[in-house]
Amino acid sequence: MSSSATASVDAQQPSPNPPSSGSPLDRWFRISERGSSVAREMRGGLATFFAMAYIIVLNPIILGAGIDKYGHKLDNAQLVTATALMAGLSTVLMGAIGNVPIACAAGLGINAVVSLQLAPKMSWPDAMGMVVLAGLVLMLLVASGLRQRVMDAIPNGLRRAIAIGIGLFISLIGLVDSGFVTRNPDAAHTTVPMGLGQGGQLHGWPVLIFAAGLILTFVLIVRRAPGAILVGIVVMTFLAIVVNELATIPDADWGLSVPRIPDNVVGAPDFGLVGDISLFGGFHEVGVLTGCLFVFTVLLSGFFDAMGTIIGVGEEAGLTDENGQLPNMGRILMMDGIAVAAGGAGSASANTCFVESTAGVGEGARTGLANLMTGGLFLLALIFTPLATVVPSQAATPALLVVGFLITASNVKEIDWSDFTIAIPAFLTIVSMPFTYSITNGIGISVLAFILLRIADRRFREIPWLLDVVGACFLVYFMLDPIERALGVK
Repeated sequence: MSSSATASVDAQQPSPNPPSSGSPLDRWFRISERGSSVAREMRGGLATFFAMAYIIVLNPIILGAGIDKYGHKLDNAQLVTATALMAGLSTVLMGAIGNVPIACAAGLGINAVVSLQLAPKMSWPDAMGMVVLAGLVLMLLVASGLRQRVMDAIPNGLRRAIAIGIGLFISLIGLVDSGFVTRNPDAAHTTVPMGLGQGGQLHGWPVLIFAAGLILTFVLIVRRAPGAILVGIVVMTFLAIVVNELATIPDADWGLSVPRIPDNVVGAPDFGLVGDISLFGGFHEVGVLTGCLFVFTVLLSGFFDAMGTIIGVGEEAGLTDENGQLPNMGRILMMDGIAVAAGGAGSASANTCFVESTAGVGEGARTGLANLMTGGLFLLALIFTPLATVVPSQAATPALLVVGFLITASNVKEIDWSDFTIAIPAFLTIVSMPFTYSITNGIGISVLAFILLRIADRRFREIPWLLDVVGACFLVYFMLDPIERALGVK
């Protein structure tokens, strides 16, 4: 049964409790029916916002680190605006249509794909166009019911490994961007590609800010403090500003390049990046095959994470039935696809469902009304863009390691390490993503290794045909250079 058909069935089936006879707001969101109240929904929406507001700062740092094929970088203030705007709109839409307390914003991991893999091969508008196309494909998969079939084709162990690989990739980005780990120059003639700090030693206020922020954030995580990541970013930003004002050590390496607090903390948002996309320009830059694989990578990067988040938050809120299904699942999945496309259209990278929504569920949120509060606060943040531009990378990059840890911790135990046809491909994807600095390579290597090992183990009948198709695409991707040479293209 397709997801759209599922949505229709959901709408026809009677709810376990009779509809509320309260206000139109109560009836639309089924607040009383789900045992909640407007006050609890507002409180939950506020908690979710504070748990994930760090993305307003972090997403611009990740996207801002990328340089496109033509040497262009995205403006930080415009990225802050795009991130907050798209998060607000996607979250409100998910709440109003899907009626679940699941907020959406630019996905960590997907933005790294856009910044570090797509943009260097094409222009920024081309890269964001790829994201929009991924969202459109996702909506088609939902409408046709293929989304569930594609998900079923990838073994659970590989899905978990892909998530772990992305978590390690994000962590490596955080270590490098903070200066805690640096690339050794080629002139060093060393076999060690990276090292600790500068010349194997840590020195400088920026690295100290990063280390202190990492310790603080992990302590807050252990103490289960609400909004731990956001608190860590805010505290270390203030500390960086203080250090920048008071430090008198003459060595320039010990200084912090921290913008001063603006005279006006409220300012008009800059919508310059919104709508600046080229849907098919990327295919002209990299070719049809590579372009399709890039779209597939963006699609796959957020595909399974979103599905797991939707089910996980739904279970936490007590909204799932005995089969683990949420009400209006067809609508929820469609809103997720729209969020991906909307994120690309706004140049904020793909938006996806955030697991931090569990913070709001913990405060009592049970309906989409909580999303109206969360989304409204993201939209309100648009006029406070000048504040977000003050945050230095060393204050925000600890969040990348914390998120990487959380992703790894929640997925590594779910892999069946006793089955080598799963364990070996899982290991390969986990190590190849950070070591090759490519999420695409990690996914492709794992899929091809899984197919090869299942054939070697005479379990080829257990390989879904859809995975064979995906594997064939990746085989061509890895063999693209010799194929082009054989055809005389190079």
